[in-house]
Amino acid sequence: MTIRTARGLAPEALGPTVTIGEILVEIMAETPGVGFLEPQPLTGPYPSGAPAIFIDQVARLGGAAGIVGCVGHDDFGRLNIERLQRDGADVSAISIHPELPTGSAFVRYRPDGARDFVFNLTRSAAGQISLDDAAKALLDRAGHLHVMGSALSIPGAWDLIRYGLDRIAECGGSVSLDPNARKELLSSHEAAGQFAAIVAEADLLLPSGDELFAAAGCEGEEAALAALFDQGVSEIALKRGDKGATVFRHSGERTDGAAFQVEEIDPTGAGDCFGAAYLTCRRMGFPPDRALLYANAAGARNVTRKGPMEGAGSFDELDAFIANTSRA
Repeated sequence: MTIRTARGLAPEALGPTVTIGEILVEIMAETPGVGFLEPQPLTGPYPSGAPAIFIDQVARLGGAAGIVGCVGHDDFGRLNIERLQRDGADVSAISIHPELPTGSAFVRYRPDGARDFVFNLTRSAAGQISLDDAAKALLDRAGHLHVMGSALSIPGAWDLIRYGLDRIAECGGSVSLDPNARKELLSSHEAAGQFAAIVAEADLLLPSGDELFAAAGCEGEEAALAALFDQGVSEIALKRGDKGATVFRHSGERTDGAAFQVEEIDPTGAGDCFGAAYLTCRRMGFPPDRALLYANAAGARNVTRKGPMEGAGSFDELDAFIANTSRA
């Protein structure tokens, strides 16, 4: 394996942060229970999809941001495009499928906090992304590429990711990866190889818990960190849930950030907002400790709202949240 030199994160001036993947609506059950086997009150639709939540938070912080995705020619697609556009994201590479509906996720919380989902993704417009002219144009302008591991489940996504990785290498940009992938997906030889290829070119990793080990290909925090830094990763922001988060840097520096104490209304999207805030702050030149403070605040603030994108905050909103919220 070729070992590359850690290169750090590209500044905002180089070009926008661009991501690739699913755009969908989320519809939530209003009552806790198990599944959707009986009529029940629902709320929504809410704009959603991990890459869409991520890029919306980037835009809300004033970062240049764009997304490659596909929605249906319907109200759900319009809802997502209008939301992302309103918050400042470049929507020029969101295609509109003339026949398939916008992707959807029905969500119900169990009494113990676990969730049941009914998805329509791969057989919806969300599964129809492709390397068209609009996608190429956006990726050609990117200064940073952010990849969600979940995107590897979408047919056609790898062509886009590979194209983006090549363009980033040519312009001297940077790459981040949120592993965010089910173990079942990585059991596929093809997907596992694609995932490893992204890790090998990533400058920033944003794993949660054991995703660190999946990215490193080995167990144990110390061994995993060493393996990833040996591959050229510059920074790892490890999300620890209610234990906060830790940033590890190739230089050996470690920064711990305490979690904010909030009442959790809806945890969907918290990790996406965390990652977006950390990356955007670092691209803007913030030091790791301040970037981590904003990242923890962004993730925590998002869980206090119903709807996976509803808590994405601006710097002013995050500053107010930090000033008025205690930490563990």
